Amino acid sequence: MQIRTVAEMTAAGASPDILFWVGCSGSFDQRAQKITKAFATILNKVGINFAILGKEEMCTGDPARRAGNEFMFQMMAYQNIQTLNNYGIKKIVTACPHCFNILKNEYAELGGNYEVIHHTVFLQQLIDEGKIRLKEGGTFKGQRITYHDSCYLGRANDIYEAPRKVLEALDAELVEMKRCRSKGLCCGAGGAQMFKEEEKGNLRINQERIHEALDTQSTIVAAACPFCNTMLTDGVKSQEKEDAVKVLDVAELVAASME
Repeated sequence: MQIRTVAEMTAAGASPDILFWVGCSGSFDQRAQKITKAFATILNKVGINFAILGKEEMCTGDPARRAGNEFMFQMMAYQNIQTLNNYGIKKIVTACPHCFNILKNEYAELGGNYEVIHHTVFLQQLIDEGKIRLKEGGTFKGQRITYHDSCYLGRANDIYEAPRKVLEALDAELVEMKRCRSKGLCCGAGGAQMFKEEEKGNLRINQERIHEALDTQSTIVAAACPFCNTMLTDGVKSQEKEDAVKVLDVAELVAASME
């Protein structure tokens, strides 16, 4: 895919309306790269003037801060803020709730003030404005889909409706898990847990969560976070249900349903 970087646009005397913040998962994780491509495909189809930072994008520092390394977080954050402010970036869209939360709520105290939107909210806006047109009798019409609330999107930022409205626009049957919305269960990766050894116990959190998803008898588990996607996919594999149940990001579902 040919996606312009902010540096290329600036050199050409232009500037993007939106910066797509890809994040570490979306850049380096093979599974999450598919989510990045799906979202970029949607933006291209709709004709959004956007760009990425490319090699100038550093980790937001979220895992470092959550794990207690404040010094490393501030170093990363200051470098990102300098880059963003140099380019005069005002509006950022990201497909990662961890990046979304820290850019929106924690960068301001270090001098980084931006309008930050999570990709599910942005997709809902595009659908509401009629910019995203979905196929009649869409790809997922009538399929049972259950949505997993990411902690950093739900409890941390109170975003529950947007992803569900996007899924409802697909004409699918949306089924809620036993624990959902503000009572949702963590996938097991948040708060830098993704990067540390697990503690002793009887059952992994992602397996506990996937049991709840399988109880809904859904064929698709929709996620809106690359970490959640990894954990839920591993959960499905642990139950040997890969053939019957797919874990897909909201952006992938929309990209597959567009005209």
